[in-house]
Amino acid sequence: MEIKVNFLDNLRLEAKFDDFTVTADQPIRYKGDGSAPSPFDYFLASSALCAAYFIKVYCKARDISTENIRLSQNNIVDPEDRYNQIFQIQVELPEDISDKDREGILRSIDRCTVKKVVQTGPEFKIETVENLDADANAMLIGQPDSDSSTFILGKDLPLEQTIKNMTSMLAELGMKIEISSWRNIVPNVWSLHIRDAASPMCFTNGKGATKESALCSALGEFIERLNNNFFYNDQYFGEEIAASEFVHYPNEKWFALEDDDALPTGILDEYCLDIYNPDEELCGSHLIDTNSGNKERGICAIPYTRQSDGETVYFPSNLIENLFLSNGMSAGNNLQEAHVQCLSEIFERAVKRQIIEQEIVLPDVPMAVLEKYPSILAGIKGLEEQGFPVVVKDASLAGQFPVMCVTLMNPRTGGVFASFGAHPSFEVALERSLTELLQGRSFEGLNDVPKPTFNSMAVTEPENFVEHFIDSTGVISWRFFSSKFDFDFCEWDFSGTNEQEAEALFGILSAMGKEVYIAEFTDLGASACRILVPEYSEVYPVDDLIWDNTNKALLYREDILNLHSLSTKALGKLVNRLEESQLDNQTDIPTLIGIVFDENSVWGQLTIIELKILIYLALGEHEEAIELVGEFLQFNDNTVQRGLFYQAINAVLEVTLDEELELEHFIDNFNRMFGKEVMENVVGSVTGKVRFYGLTKTSMKLEGIEPHLRLIESYKKLHQARKAVAKLK
Repeated sequence: MEIKVNFLDNLRLEAKFDDFTVTADQPIRYKGDGSAPSPFDYFLASSALCAAYFIKVYCKARDISTENIRLSQNNIVDPEDRYNQIFQIQVELPEDISDKDREGILRSIDRCTVKKVVQTGPEFKIETVENLDADANAMLIGQPDSDSSTFILGKDLPLEQTIKNMTSMLAELGMKIEISSWRNIVPNVWSLHIRDAASPMCFTNGKGATKESALCSALGEFIERLNNNFFYNDQYFGEEIAASEFVHYPNEKWFALEDDDALPTGILDEYCLDIYNPDEELCGSHLIDTNSGNKERGICAIPYTRQSDGETVYFPSNLIENLFLSNGMSAGNNLQEAHVQCLSEIFERAVKRQIIEQEIVLPDVPMAVLEKYPSILAGIKGLEEQGFPVVVKDASLAGQFPVMCVTLMNPRTGGVFASFGAHPSFEVALERSLTELLQGRSFEGLNDVPKPTFNSMAVTEPENFVEHFIDSTGVISWRFFSSKFDFDFCEWDFSGTNEQEAEALFGILSAMGKEVYIAEFTDLGASACRILVPEYSEVYPVDDLIWDNTNKALLYREDILNLHSLSTKALGKLVNRLEESQLDNQTDIPTLIGIVFDENSVWGQLTIIELKILIYLALGEHEEAIELVGEFLQFNDNTVQRGLFYQAINAVLEVTLDEELELEHFIDNFNRMFGKEVMENVVGSVTGKVRFYGLTKTSMKLEGIEPHLRLIESYKKLHQARKAVAKLK
């Protein structure tokens, strides 16, 4: 994690990381102002807080109340060496906690991350650099020796060379990549989380049988998402990029909107139009680009090559971001390798969906077959030794598709987690199923997996597949565990060279009657691509283009960002549009308008219902406001402070709207209950003196919205690189 420090007045310091700011000072006796804890005080507190966190995780997983658990820490200093200290952590446990859980709680403290880092002995590397922001990839600790050459199945270059190539490419773009976590909780299963230090919203996870292959996986996914602009899906690019020569790619094409809002000629082909506009309901306005919001330019479309005949077909960027999410994106050592990965991913998700929705019972993989892959079997046994039964199944549907499945059961919670993996090689597909299962997860994280069900409706609803797609935490059917299999086991093999594997996978889709569309991206220095298979690789329903399109942001974005500057008439129109939209009141505003706010701010947690309340208060429409305040308080999952603010609003409105009551008769006790400062803002909000309490003023210039400005700066690096390459062509 990158922590940037600012020097404030006197001895005060300010550390900024993610969306947090921490201020440190020194005691007055050390010439400070005593306004905040010292850096060393934060260090001491971190170990106590970390120990308490692991106690909380242990107890939460077992429904043990922490109400009567107390923890304290003392640091005992050696009088002859003040750097030699003992951290004494003491825990007071209630008598009704069993001996087993007492021991478990103590063991959980032993897992404290701060404690382990201190005991391992961190290395401090101190140096000067010309530019902090340009020191790209300095945080990729533990990179393999470039003189080594480790080849794995499915990759045309050794891992060491691949990592070197990818880190060099990212460095040239000015991306400062940091590894924020590693996990290796069972043998031969590694995972990690990487992110752009300057824009932490740009992150990926990696997985593999070794730390090198996991790092390759994470970097590859990061590069594929950069090339496909996935990190910036649904987000506003700002006025500068929206008005630039191109928004997404130099070869994009813009189609002017028709007067009757019909789809412009030249968008999609007949095959795709039959799928995406079967009832002639899709309009040009449905396909306006969400990122730029540039209605005047029309529809931004990206050229894809139709694999069957090499013809160019233009897909609206809006359609891609609405329906496909990250499905079918890949980067590789070459384009053929990327094609294989793309197609494997598409089959993995499509077959997974078919199995879950049709409640197909898959055959078990015989132990004699698993024993051919001892490193994979060691990881499976590692899970079972921790008390998690594992079921390994052949998901190829009798050899039709290159897909495997590893399913974990959690007897402690009754939850089940089904992980799928795909690749032309049986071994690689099996390994991916296992590593996907544990990607970024601790043993505690496996306590959150959902329970299986016999309710077919819960299994087959579209939202369940979306959950499976995002993090594999959707529900699966109990029927999945029947011993009456729907298919026989098949020890399939589609492997060969990358060219042969790609040809075989394309052949499967062709035999199914599917058209395939490919976009290849090499402008950023990597081999990356995206493959779309209409009516097969979508994640969201096609109807979302009409009924839940992300470009609904364009109806609200400008007015919401200009909220403080809107006239009374404009505010009335905005709240009326929100009321008539039938949008869920719990929809969060950052998602609705495609803006990344500090998630710890009022803007970052703002929902439609709260925005409506604030607008009604600004308009003096108290009856409309109090009706929504009741709903807000009933379903509020905002901060405690925000909840108390609206509880106070509710009380003041109750008094204000009752002709027999006077606010002055209650204000003293309201002040005692909620605090004088809160009540000043509450009364001000009701009288109209305070508008939009908690929401800092901003505009379409995005001033003050640091997380989003960082995201735009990240995108500008790609935009500038593409512009430079386009000039050379």
